[in-house]
Amino acid sequence: MRKALLALLLVLPLDQSLVLAAVPAAPAAPATSSVDASTAAQTLAGTTFKLPPGWTSSTQGQFVVLSPPEPDMKIALTDIEAKDAAAAAAAAWAAFDPTFKRPVRVMTPGGPRNGWEERYFVDYEVSPNEKLVVEAYAWRSGKTWFVGLLKSSEATAEKRGGPLGLVAGSLRPKGYQSESFAGKPAHPIDAKTIAAMKEFVAAGMAKLQVPGVGFSLIDGGKIVYEGGIGVRELGKPAPIDADTLFIAASNTKALGTLLLAELVDEKKLRWDEPATEAYPPFKLGDAATTQSVLIKHLVCACTGMPRQDLDWIFDNGHETPESAMVKLGNMQPTSKYGEVFQYSNLMAAAAGYIGGSIAIPKTELGKAYDEAMQVKVLNPLGMSHSTYDFKKAMQGDYARPHDVDIDGHLALGEMTLNYTIISLRPAGGIWTSAHDLSQYVMMELANGKLPNGHRLVSEQNLLERRKPNVVVSADVDYGMGLMIDKRWGATVIHHGGDLEGYHSDMMWLPEYNVGAVILTNSDTGYALRAPFLRKLVELMFDGKPEASAQLAAAAAQIEADRVKARTRLDVPAAEAAVAALAPNYRNDILGNIAIAREGKTVYFKMGTIRSAVASRKNDDGTISFITITPTMQGLEFVVGLRDNRRVLIVRDAQHEYVFREGS
Repeated sequence: MRKALLALLLVLPLDQSLVLAAVPAAPAAPATSSVDASTAAQTLAGTTFKLPPGWTSSTQGQFVVLSPPEPDMKIALTDIEAKDAAAAAAAAWAAFDPTFKRPVRVMTPGGPRNGWEERYFVDYEVSPNEKLVVEAYAWRSGKTWFVGLLKSSEATAEKRGGPLGLVAGSLRPKGYQSESFAGKPAHPIDAKTIAAMKEFVAAGMAKLQVPGVGFSLIDGGKIVYEGGIGVRELGKPAPIDADTLFIAASNTKALGTLLLAELVDEKKLRWDEPATEAYPPFKLGDAATTQSVLIKHLVCACTGMPRQDLDWIFDNGHETPESAMVKLGNMQPTSKYGEVFQYSNLMAAAAGYIGGSIAIPKTELGKAYDEAMQVKVLNPLGMSHSTYDFKKAMQGDYARPHDVDIDGHLALGEMTLNYTIISLRPAGGIWTSAHDLSQYVMMELANGKLPNGHRLVSEQNLLERRKPNVVVSADVDYGMGLMIDKRWGATVIHHGGDLEGYHSDMMWLPEYNVGAVILTNSDTGYALRAPFLRKLVELMFDGKPEASAQLAAAAAQIEADRVKARTRLDVPAAEAAVAALAPNYRNDILGNIAIAREGKTVYFKMGTIRSAVASRKNDDGTISFITITPTMQGLEFVVGLRDNRRVLIVRDAQHEYVFREGS
């Protein structure tokens, strides 16, 4: 239900399913040091971690306190003897900040990992107008609990997601030697491994309520398994197969950077070419920022441009590639170049459209991009079923989107929000299948060559996309539309994709000529991806058996979060709260919200989006309305007054939009 935070988590590495918890402000500590590069550090009891560049570390009693450049985030780390995780977290707060009284919203388990035998995450109640993230986590090794506490503004928590991931992903118990597959020979993906992976996927689908999964396994640069488990649509018999189409969402970005690499080969583009040189209308929030953006910056997630997805999600039905490009003119970075990982769909869309305009000049942006991708990427790769045409994709063998509703029942979802990606399709609009996406992965494993031996793209420019640009997490970096993951010593290149009711990943281990693709048709499917990769490497390298526990923990987290969220919701929305609403609201950037009723159910209509809403009374006395229609759940509208006018306030982590009554 907490989709703003979920959006941040979904772009982190495959099993980096946490953001460090936050801590209240504390008295200044005497001993303080500052660093300019990642530094090995430890708690007073010897738990080790990496300190991000530019952060400070200080001691306060039993705690090591970490601070980013922003003053509104603090992280406190300690080690405690306690009977269980709840007691450990409570004792840590009491020692660090005796005034801390927030109730626990939910405490959920995590699977064992990196020497931690038990891991628990604690989320505390926060009212939306506080704009805070307040969390803790307690991880046990032996008899000792390591506890991390975090209090941060939502904006800084999102902006510093990469450094937070660096700290969290690097935490190890004292004396623990990290698991490494470096240089280790891999078992082949044989019939036994394939059977084990199929069994694992089926078990994960049952735990997570995912109706259908398409996946493939690649070994020796060739597909050794491709197929599907489950059904395209709940309640109907049509099965998932290797050619079933899913929206691959952000996996589209890597296909777009492949187009750019081909254009660089052809001397039609340069990685270090200013975006305004390649496409003169390109514009960001001011002239200086605009002029500093190079082609490679559009897809590196390293420019400091934040997520600003609500600007295109609130689609009025008339958005075009051109209007999407214009939206960039209202946006500014919130961090320095190369400083932190910040993920911008609009910037990635711009990269694709600029590439299309170079490949096929004097053509409407969307048409140019579609044709360029068809001719230069999809056709050569043999991705014959893949398409950006939603209407075409949804006429044949395609998977429908699903979601688990607020009462825990799997339901067929709406496509409405997914249509909004059409105007930004280079960022996430391709429909593809396990078979087709495997053709792309095999080309990556062949360093740019096609199965017939012909070269599609030079090795130099293909690999340029895999060069690290910015830190995502411990031993994980972002290239250009690709993540470079070296946590296990054996490099994994991958990228995930997330739209409503569709979650996917593609991954390959270049040193071993092995890869895989997984595509799912439920909003809970995102939680299958990390265990899927973990299971594969466990089988390849005789790794520690952690995948099944990770999968069980992910399912428990999802369910606990849903159950807790449901206890706070009034469904149908509380009559008194509904009666206080104006019939219409407007925001100059996002457009209109119209309030409608059908019987006892209240609907919010926002551009092309229409969802039923529940109401919730927050701890500070304010009222929120929350969308609850499957695959549109979690958008929150806070009721308020501004200048004596009724308003609804919508936020992402770094932006606030005020809708005022009237149309």
